[in-house]
Amino acid sequence: MTRLIARAVLPVAISILIPLTLFAEEASSAIDFVHDVVPIFKRNCVHCHGGREAEGDFTLNTRDAVLDSGFIDLDDPNSSYLLELITSNDTDTQMPPSDRPRMSVEEIETIRRWIAGGASWDADFTFSIRTYEPPLRPRSPELPVSRNGREHPIDRILDEYLAVRDLPVPPPVDDATFLRRATLDLIGLLPSEKQLDEFLANSDANKREKYVDTLLSDSVGYADHWLTFFNDLLRNDYSGTGFITKGRKQISDWLYQSLVDNKPFNEMARELIAPPTDESRGFIDGIKWRGEVSAGQTLPIQFSQSVAQSFLGINMKCASCHDSFIDRWTLKEAYGLAAIYATKPLELHRCDRPIGETAQAAWLFPELGDVDPEAPREQRLQQLADLMTTPENGRFARTIVNRLWYRLMGRGIVHPLDAMQTEPWNEDLLDYLATELVSNDFDLKHVLKVIATSSAYQSRSEVSGEETANEIYIYRGPRARRMTAEQFLDSVWHLTGNAPAKIEAPISRERPQPKPSKLTKLQAHWIWGPLENGSVPGGQQLVLKKEFTLADPVVGGHAVLTCDNRFRLYVNGEMISSGTHWQNPQSVDWSTYVSHGKNTIEAIVTNDLDRPNPAGFYFESWLEFSDGSQTRIQSDESWMYRVSGSEAIDGKLDSADAVWHPVTIVPALSAWTEVVTQQVQPLINESVMPAHERLMVRASLLKNTALMKSLGRPMREQIVSMRPDTITTLEAIDLANESTLAESIAVGAERLIASTNADTDQIVLTLFRSALSREPTPEERRLVTQSLGEHPDPTAVQDVMWAVLMLPEFLLVR
Repeated sequence: MTRLIARAVLPVAISILIPLTLFAEEASSAIDFVHDVVPIFKRNCVHCHGGREAEGDFTLNTRDAVLDSGFIDLDDPNSSYLLELITSNDTDTQMPPSDRPRMSVEEIETIRRWIAGGASWDADFTFSIRTYEPPLRPRSPELPVSRNGREHPIDRILDEYLAVRDLPVPPPVDDATFLRRATLDLIGLLPSEKQLDEFLANSDANKREKYVDTLLSDSVGYADHWLTFFNDLLRNDYSGTGFITKGRKQISDWLYQSLVDNKPFNEMARELIAPPTDESRGFIDGIKWRGEVSAGQTLPIQFSQSVAQSFLGINMKCASCHDSFIDRWTLKEAYGLAAIYATKPLELHRCDRPIGETAQAAWLFPELGDVDPEAPREQRLQQLADLMTTPENGRFARTIVNRLWYRLMGRGIVHPLDAMQTEPWNEDLLDYLATELVSNDFDLKHVLKVIATSSAYQSRSEVSGEETANEIYIYRGPRARRMTAEQFLDSVWHLTGNAPAKIEAPISRERPQPKPSKLTKLQAHWIWGPLENGSVPGGQQLVLKKEFTLADPVVGGHAVLTCDNRFRLYVNGEMISSGTHWQNPQSVDWSTYVSHGKNTIEAIVTNDLDRPNPAGFYFESWLEFSDGSQTRIQSDESWMYRVSGSEAIDGKLDSADAVWHPVTIVPALSAWTEVVTQQVQPLINESVMPAHERLMVRASLLKNTALMKSLGRPMREQIVSMRPDTITTLEAIDLANESTLAESIAVGAERLIASTNADTDQIVLTLFRSALSREPTPEERRLVTQSLGEHPDPTAVQDVMWAVLMLPEFLLVR
């Protein structure tokens, strides 16, 4: 269905979109609006057409104003009236007027290319005169009287706001919608069918607040989900620029543990700005780029930009090059903040040119105190950390609560998030949340609970179009939000049961305690071929084999395996796992690779050392059938071996005419036993838990992939506080045709068929309830049932799953 349609249109879409993309890239290459276009307008145009001036009824204050004027034509850039005016030789019409210098040829060409590239315009930029200066110190607003019995502070503030504007209070959402929204927002997962049934059946009037408490008490689920938010905000990642050259350090384990422990946000900020250990130092150390870099990319300037953006919502990038065009921050202030970090005198550079002035370490808000420029570097950093996190610095608290409001409500109280100089649409709401954070010891979970338990959060989403730069925002309710790349993949894996087997983030992740199970006692042995005096010849490679027959189809199963030194595992001829170090056991769901009837496991195992030494292969697994019964398969004396041939070269199995021999049970080394106890056992324990209780590998704990990039996950070479909220055509094509996604859905289809005994009605019901937290409508049931038929095959189920996953209702947090 959706997948097949997408694949059919892919060649046509590419033929259309690629030329357009290349044209846009060529037209806009090397054009930076703020640095290339704004200076031209400031020198030549703004004194008559900016701020309060609009001669000839033309203003340059905003992009919308320029487009509405008709002075530029995006469909036919070269015929734009603006180009006609700046190139004209007619003294009556030419711009700038004849009494002022003309634009240079280079300036005119820049404007021409800017228009041809779509007239890009930074979202928070305006030539309008900015008169608002946000307060620095905290403020406790007086709450309005309650209306209609709504006592929650957020509702009292917003009910007053709506009443003044004669706007209706958004109606509440039903329980199922709330359940799905809150679960995705707070721990990043879809609710299970069991959770849905229990919540809908619960008659407790306070069940929503209690459910929010339950979600926030899930420390691992909370950390798994909010790690994405903080990785973006703190420019932390597990791979990418800087890691290969050792010019970048991760803070992953420190950050993850801080979230698990719900460390107060002020403590987190202090440990990031003035690191007590190397675990949190990667944030301020930034990225040490290879080769020569511009003055705006040095480590001290990166520090200035990162600290200002992450903790104060100040975009210091412009001020790092010259006095900012978009707010009040100056080059001197940007370098003063950078000098706090610098280890040697820091010379100011304007537009990458030294100006002969040395920066003096200074804090942005001296009315709160300052940094001693003569103090040692570590002491300066500690002074900055104290100034940043003092309760008297209201901007610190306002910035983070604004980001949390955006994540749960779809739009910031101050918007964009890194333009905290902008006037909020409701100052009382912002200040209330900020004082709540401070008075509750900077507990982020407390603020999330305050928001999530309000009627405002639990109300129907606003239906809104794209917001323009000069539009005055009016609150009418929460906004539906596009799932993040991580939420989407976690949701797919939740539905298909096909999450990756292993995390890639270097973190210490807690595991849940399994319920008692007969499978938790391991039965496997270490096996190999013949031993010589207890050792294996150096460099030896074998193929180990186990044949078994299944009387019934399986509905689930897991295997954990390792090998001293390395292995490749094949099930029925298909390679499903490999490992290169015995201290890192591999965990794999192998239920979809086995079938009713005869099956074969084969493993190519290698002893890498060039001298005789101990070697062994370890395999522990279980399979489950639809009636709940299980069978065990493990490495033991029933396996056979043969000496490997061409597998060492091409990695393929060729068992023709092979001679097989019984394996040898290898005495376990104490180091092997330790790995089995500390790693294999927990993995097996976790695998036998019910799927809804199992600790699933989350996308936030994996390295970035092409699919995640396509869905909006940034490279994290710079701080990102707001991801794209719309999906492009090319992203949609990637979504519908990405191979690993297709593989997950294929696995999910097989499991859905097995778990429902191929019952069409049950497949439809399970899919809708799991994906959308609701039952299908009669029309949806009819259409999907018709598509599946009485005897649904995997391909038909896959297509139905694709169709559901591509629905806006699935892709959005509503």
